[in-house]
Amino acid sequence: MAGGKVERRHSLFPDFNDWFNREFPGLPGWRPARAAHSIPVEVTSGDDVYVLRAELPGMDPDDDISITVDDNLITVSAEHSEGKEDKDHSEFRYGSFRRTVRLPGTIPADDVEASYADGILTVRVPMPEEQTIAARTIPVKRGGTPPEGAT
Repeated sequence: MAGGKVERRHSLFPDFNDWFNREFPGLPGWRPARAAHSIPVEVTSGDDVYVLRAELPGMDPDDDISITVDDNLITVSAEHSEGKEDKDHSEFRYGSFRRTVRLPGTIPADDVEASYADGILTVRVPMPEEQTIAARTIPVKRGGTPPEGAT
């Protein structure tokens, strides 16, 4: 074998997300009914901010894209409708698109910023300040009655 490493899976089961985001042999373009396409994303962190970039070409950010924040989850949803003109061939993707990304801390929803340019949605999320927990001593009280359930 010349020069390459074999990719190893850590699970006995196939990654169903891989199955449904690709075409099955003999079934070009088949997707489960009402399934949303996955959105390709990249997440970077640094300078006290997480940056999520999502590929969403051909979208209207005012009408087609929605971003929701819930605790430490950020969800990007989009809808791309097919035009009315007749096509001889098209490899464009139409329909619903969705991707949820879990960040390591609670997202301050009021400080999230999003912009869209050249088919790329960029979402900037300020990193939550790390809470330093100081060690402390817990006093042990002297008492005559043991706690319930103790023998």
